[in-house]
Order: sequence, then C-alpha cells, then structure tokens
Amino acid sequence: MAPILPTPPPASIPVPNVPITAPRSAPPSSLVNRTQRFLEENQRLILLGCAVLAASGAGYYLYNRSSGSDKPGPSSPASSSSGGGVAGSSASSKKNKKKKKKSGEKKDEKFLRNEGEQGPLLEEIPQPAGERKEAGVKAPESTAAVESPAEDDSVAHLADIPDAEALAGLDDTAKNQLGASLKDRGNKLYSKKEFKKAVECYTKAIEISVRKDAVFFSNRAACYTNFSPPEYAKCVADCDEALKLDRTYVKALKRRATALENLGRDEEAVRDFTATTIIERFQDEQAATSVERCLKKLAQKRAKDILETREPKLPSPTFISAYLSAFRPHPKPSVPSGSNPSQGDQTLILAFEALEAADYSHAVTFVNEAIDQGISWKEGEAEAYNLRGTFKFLIGDSEGARSDLQKSLDLKPDFVQSWVKIASVHMELGDSASAFGDFEAAIRHNSNDPDIYYHRGQVYFIMQEFDKAIADYNKSTALDGDFIFTHIQAAVAQYKMGNVGASMAAFRRILKQFPEKGEPSNYYGELLLDQQKFQESLERFDKSIDLDKTRRPRNVLPFVNKALALFQWKQDIAGAESLCKEALDIDSECDVAVATLAQLSLQQGKIDEAIKWFEKSAQLARTEGELINAITYEHASKAQMHFLKNYPEFAERLSQMAQAL
Repeated sequence: MAPILPTPPPASIPVPNVPITAPRSAPPSSLVNRTQRFLEENQRLILLGCAVLAASGAGYYLYNRSSGSDKPGPSSPASSSSGGGVAGSSASSKKNKKKKKKSGEKKDEKFLRNEGEQGPLLEEIPQPAGERKEAGVKAPESTAAVESPAEDDSVAHLADIPDAEALAGLDDTAKNQLGASLKDRGNKLYSKKEFKKAVECYTKAIEISVRKDAVFFSNRAACYTNFSPPEYAKCVADCDEALKLDRTYVKALKRRATALENLGRDEEAVRDFTATTIIERFQDEQAATSVERCLKKLAQKRAKDILETREPKLPSPTFISAYLSAFRPHPKPSVPSGSNPSQGDQTLILAFEALEAADYSHAVTFVNEAIDQGISWKEGEAEAYNLRGTFKFLIGDSEGARSDLQKSLDLKPDFVQSWVKIASVHMELGDSASAFGDFEAAIRHNSNDPDIYYHRGQVYFIMQEFDKAIADYNKSTALDGDFIFTHIQAAVAQYKMGNVGASMAAFRRILKQFPEKGEPSNYYGELLLDQQKFQESLERFDKSIDLDKTRRPRNVLPFVNKALALFQWKQDIAGAESLCKEALDIDSECDVAVATLAQLSLQQGKIDEAIKWFEKSAQLARTEGELINAITYEHASKAQMHFLKNYPEFAERLSQMAQAL
C-alpha cells in the first residue's frame, strides 16, 4: 500500500508503487511510511466499525484480530498507544479455526460455497404463552402428522394441511401454532437437505400464520442458497422481508450479504457484513473477513474501470519535484554550434526551460511536440526520450517509460541517467535481475557517476539490505559530497538498522553542512517525532518551513509532518487540519495531505467529510494500488455511514466499546 520507488528520494518523499519480491520498507521516520502506518493501524476500525473520538493520542480505536494474512508493522508512536482492540478469540471462533484446519479448505471458498448453511437451523419462534401446546391449547387435528411426514410421497409433507375452508375456521392461536409446526417440519427437511420441500413448508407457514416471524423468511432464504443452482435473488428478497420484521436479525443480514456478494452486488454486501460485524460486537470472524474480501473486490473492479477510462495525469508538483531532485542536475541540451536548429530542436529547448521553471505540464507538452517534430542531433533526441520516459514513469505508464528510455539508450548508450531510470522501471515491473544489470551497465560506462550508487543504494534500502545501501551511499558521497540526499539517506539507513545515536549524530552534522536547506530539518524532525520528542520535532518542522518559504515549487511535506506531530502530541485536530489545508493551498494535489485530512475527519466521526477526502484521494491516485486503497476507504466509510443512519441506536454501543479498548 505504501508507494515506494526503487530509487526514491530520501525519507518522506512519496514515490510510485513498485511490486518487488524482496521485502520492502521505507525509513521508519518517513512521512509516507508513517502516514501509511497511520492508515494501516486504523484500517480495522475503518473497515469494521464507526470512527469514534479517541481518548488518547493514538489514532483511532482499532479492532485487531490475529490472522495468518496480517503482517505486523514496525512500531511507532501511533501504534504503541493505540491499544489492543477487541480480541476476536472467543471459544466459538477457536472451534471454527479448528474446523477449517480439518477441512483443509480456504475460508473464502468455504464461505462462498455457503458451507455451514446445510446444518440444522435451530431457529425457534418465541410464542406467546397462550399459544404453547403445554398451556393446554390443542393443535388442530390436521397438524397431527406434522412431526412424521410420509417421506415416500413427494407431497406428503403438506398432505395433512387443512384446506382453505378448514383454515378459515381456525382461530389466530391455532393458525400461529400450525405455522410454527410447519416451520419445525421445514427445519427437519432442511437438515435432510430436502431444500425444495423445506421451502414449501416455510411458504405454507408464512401463508397460514397470522403472526409473521422473521425466522420463516430467513430459513426459506437459507434453502434458496442451497438450490442447484442457487437462487440468490430469492434469498435477498426473503432476507429483506425478515429484516423488515427484525432489523437486527444477524442471520438474515449474513445470508443477504452472502447472496448479494454472489450476485456481484459487493457494495451492498459490504453494508450488510459491516452491520453484522458491529451488531455482533466484532466477534464474528467470518463477517470481518467478508468485509475485507468484498471491499477488495469492489475496489479492484472500480479501480480497473477508472484506469481504463481516465486520461493519464501528472502527479502533484511536490511529487514531481521530489523525484527529479533525486538526480544530480546535468547541463541542459544545446543545439550544436554552427547548425540551423529545427522546429523540434527549438521546442525541445522550451521543454527544458519549462522543466527548470517547474512548469511540468508545459514541459510534457513541449517534449511530446519536439519528438513529433523531429530533433536534428542524436544527443538531443536521447535527452528528449529520457525526459518523456521520465514523465511516463511518473504517471504510472511503466511500459511506455521503458520503451522511451530504451530509445534514449539506443541513441546514446553511455547516458547514465537513462540507465538508472530504466533500472527503476524494471524494478516496478518486477524484474530485479534486469534492474541490477542496468546499474552494472551504467557503471561500465561511467564508474565515477555518483547517481548510480545513490539509486542502487535506494534499491538495497527498499530490500532492507541496509549494509549494502550504506556502502553505496558512502561511495556516492565520496564521489560528490555536495548532494544532500545521499547524506540524509545514509543517516536514515543507520536509524533503520537501530543505530539511533549514530543516525542522530549524522543528522546534526548534515544540519551544519547544509544550514540553508530545509530538507535536513524536515527529516531530522521526522526522526524526533518517531522518538516522541514532540517539542523538538515541531521546532524542526517550523525551521524547514521557514527555510523553504521561497522555494519553488515549495515543499509542503513539513506542514503535514507538523500536523501529525500536533495530533500525536496534543490531539490538536483543529491545528492538524489547518496545517494540512495550508499544504493544499500551496499544492492542491498533495495526496499525503488529503489522506491525512480523511483520517482526521474519521477521528472526529465526520464520516461524510472523510468520504469526500477519500474521493479526492482516489482522484489523485497515480497507481492502481493507490487507487484501490482510496476506494477501499471510501466505501468502508460509506458502509459505516449507512449503518449509523439505519441503526442509530448502536452509536452509543460503539462509543462504549471504544472506551473499553
């Protein structure tokens, strides 16, 4: 979920998603990683319950459950104080786990096959005392055979039911008693897997009984799911009727949710599974898993539809600037002296001027036009394909980026920057062997280029091979000691290895070496925040903001960092929101600020506002993974809002449960 590039800028810079087989990690202090943990640590509440006000600076109350698929994340200030949540380890859930082990069948497959819906229903109608047999009320003679139907007759299970005229002569008590007997008969037929006959019994019970009961409809719905093929639409209709009679009837909610999921109506299924989970006090492990499963399917489908129809879009200026700053600047291409510049040559120069001015949208337009118009000299053409490939990579078009960068290398085989960038593309495409081959090729062409070692160090860092990463950072620094990010990333790698003292000392040296730069203060502040040294971290973020106030484009990440610090330290939600909105005033597409505002809205129980921020987050998403994440939270929040609208009486229960964590 946390977007990380094989060669990212250091610490808190957000970068595109990379699926690699090796474990990947961002610096423990980085804004992106910390914000991502902030999301992940509170995901269970977002997925399974309503956001409620927290009692301590720990983020949201979190329902945690043990699961083989859950991956424990690194500890952080947020996670250390968030509490353990409601443990879903009841005796019944343990039995369920044993059964699953014994069957050897995956939980999702078992659930979707409606396993467990074929045993005895054991659902009884609480009858008024005056209608109980033991109270002296005789059942009509026509019901005497209810308990022992003639199994060799296809209609015997209903043969003893009075005709319409006889039924008309029965009083309400007798009709209700007969309906209950028919329900019992349906249950027995159900246990024998005679589902069609059971449906007929439940249907007759519904027709005869004056006092309608949700059980009649819910049991008949269970039969429909066991038909071959299942009749899920009828199951939904019956569960609708059951829930009209008893809106908190959990079995009907679960049956309807399962049917809706099988009908492909995942958004509605999420609502029912969410309601089930909350009503059952988060003890229903199967429903909890089902919420996540349906959300995943819903988000993947919607993300695919969006990606197929929307136009490619550049990420925010903050994002682009951060990525570009991870490469040392090299001279702008210039038309060879003595030649007459072509139209394409002139347009290419305009592209690099726009790039220098951080006018990224015009830079893209100009470089595309330059390539179409034709560039007169080989090195200029290689630069053009390098630049266009870079922008394609930033918008998530990895294949297009690889194609352009390869053209750049075909034209200029010793173009080290293109080798480094194509290595990043190969990592994103999951081809680590080719990526390391690209780095080796770059070294063969120019072993003294410091960018090679910096970016290869970033790959090692993501793969958690920190000793190799530090070796490459040191090699890069030895070749060029003026590149600030190499120093920063080496210090962060030390911190990641647990060498906190060495890391902090390194940052103090960096602050002295680059006193006019805002980045060291921002990243140093992140380390301080990770250690819960709140006052010092705030001072660092303020210093970074002040040093970068004339920078264009301005770095807005210290604003978001400061927002998180205020929230973690003082639970100052208003101050945190104000800082995130200030970041958005500077960079309206800062996705980290948007994600943080969504979480802060949930923290206050403002689910409608959170949904708007999650929708905005989806609009800003660059990759499929980021889009799926935003859509997941959006629909989970909508399910919560739907629940509170339909079950307002549970708001107090949720609050009480949260306070108990």
